[in-house]
Amino acid sequence: MRLPLLHLNRVRSDRARSPVPALAAASLGAAALLLLAFAGAPLHARQPHAADWMPVPVHGVIGIEQQHLTPRFWIDRLEQTGSERVDPVLLDRAGIAAQNDRLQRLDGSMYDLRAVPAELDQARVRGWIEALSKRPTSERWDVDGVPVPAATLDAMVDNLALNAIPQTRPTGYGLVVRRAALRGFPTAQRMFSRRGETDIDRLQESALFPGTPVLIAHESADGDWLFVLSPRYAAWIERAHVAEGSREEVFGYADQAPYRVITGATERTVYTREAPRVSQLQLEMGVRVPLAEVAPDEPVNGQHPYTSHVLKLPVREPDGSVAFSPALLPRRADSAADYLPLTPANLIGQGFKFLGERYGWGHAYDARDCSGFVSEVYRSMGVQLPRNTSDQAVSPAFDHTTFGDAPGGAAREAAVAELQVGDLVYIPGHVMMVIGHVDGAPYVIHDTNGGNYLGADGSLVGMQLNGVAVTPLLPMMFNERERYVDRMTSVVRVHGGARE
Repeated sequence: MRLPLLHLNRVRSDRARSPVPALAAASLGAAALLLLAFAGAPLHARQPHAADWMPVPVHGVIGIEQQHLTPRFWIDRLEQTGSERVDPVLLDRAGIAAQNDRLQRLDGSMYDLRAVPAELDQARVRGWIEALSKRPTSERWDVDGVPVPAATLDAMVDNLALNAIPQTRPTGYGLVVRRAALRGFPTAQRMFSRRGETDIDRLQESALFPGTPVLIAHESADGDWLFVLSPRYAAWIERAHVAEGSREEVFGYADQAPYRVITGATERTVYTREAPRVSQLQLEMGVRVPLAEVAPDEPVNGQHPYTSHVLKLPVREPDGSVAFSPALLPRRADSAADYLPLTPANLIGQGFKFLGERYGWGHAYDARDCSGFVSEVYRSMGVQLPRNTSDQAVSPAFDHTTFGDAPGGAAREAAVAELQVGDLVYIPGHVMMVIGHVDGAPYVIHDTNGGNYLGADGSLVGMQLNGVAVTPLLPMMFNERERYVDRMTSVVRVHGGARE
């Protein structure tokens, strides 16, 4: 689907940029003016210009002062009872486990790897691949702006090896050994929908992280790629990034305790010349890694372990089989012995750890996109989300309010008035997380490739955020006449529970 003037997760768009004058703040609070200007505005009426009622600082991002870019500002705004800040546990560990179980049972975008039979039939495997790997029907360009020839596309399709899928095959199992791209076709070639576009690679689907269990369903004709099922996505991954093992080895590793949970945006294992396979591995927020059993007074990979946590990481042997190696995670790294409590303050704090990271479509650039961003924030508290916005927005596992196809409407305005910290706000192809309110108006943190508002002259101003950003919600424009609010598809309260 193509939307004008906005770059969103898995949505293609144009972007505009205009010079934005800095405006002085009016005597009324900027967000209060915003509410007066937008409250109940009919969709097709002339919308007020953002610059009429909300100051635009010299950096050009509407409604944002330096204080808004610190998590402490938003945490301090949480409700107070006397002198104490209210920071409730929104869902305890048992409640989170129950919700994750509901997600696994009720959401068709998730894969219960342990429930997949020991043998896979041809129709099932072919269906998985064909649902993802569709030959492009419109022109594609490479990173140099050269049209991709039909012969290249044909070769990609041939490499799927669909005719080589046997009637039945044993289900394979593996563990991911390093951060690796998930691709729509078994190729590393990048392809784009528009000449000169070099960010939104149409073959990039997602990424998997060290220690992720996968089921192996098929291999490419050249043997270099595997079609795998991970808990949240099915796609192609380079074979070199997967160590194959038995069902018992793979799920035994996934279940092992004690462990460390990565609570920073990204952390890396210690450099080691002695064990290059586990040297400086990137570990993402929410990744859970078992601890290795090692002597506390013996060197690990040439270094004393007392200043580190000793992780147990999977490695790939020359024959492709899985083995395990200790690796050091410095104690200074942002990690915890268990998942963080699911509280408003933690949601804010975890989200801000990504602030300023560049937008990475499908987890490209060693980064993440909008749905990956909110997934990893919640995963650091043990909460699982589907991979893509289209699934997150309607998942039956969560308390969600959905809206009809017609833009605007009182239901959307009412939902905005009830937004709470941690709520996820969806528009077509994009998700934002609420972090609080200023003068009653909601602010969000989101990983976005665009972002627009109406300037003083009524034209659309493109901020080209292209990263994890904080913005007010209400002035954000979907196009020249519709706000994000007018096009909301869903509001999800992750901790609200499902309506089974």
